[in-house]
Amino acid sequence: MARNLLEQLREMTVVVADTGDIQAIESFTPQDATTNPSLITAAAQMPQYQGIVDETLKKARKELGKDTAAKEVASLAFERLAVVFGQRILKIIPGRVSTEV
Repeated sequence: MARNLLEQLREMTVVVADTGDIQAIESFTPQDATTNPSLITAAAQMPQYQGIVDETLKKARKELGKDTAAKEVASLAFERLAVVFGQRILKIIPGRVSTEV
């Protein structure tokens, strides 16, 4: 049976995903994953991750208080998004997640 390129690569190396797109990671099942602020920003703008973004913003607002400036809330939420996406990715892959900050 003919193997695709990804299957052939798996025999020679460790496949690592460099993305914040959780669904892409699920479909390619890499060993490890890396992500960074740009990739998290791109993923956070995808409709399928709106719930993650909304929940992270709510938690940041609750933690900082209702009188905190929106910019501060957004800053904290963005930091937390990297952690939340990393946690979700860890539920999928058997290896490690590296998140650049």
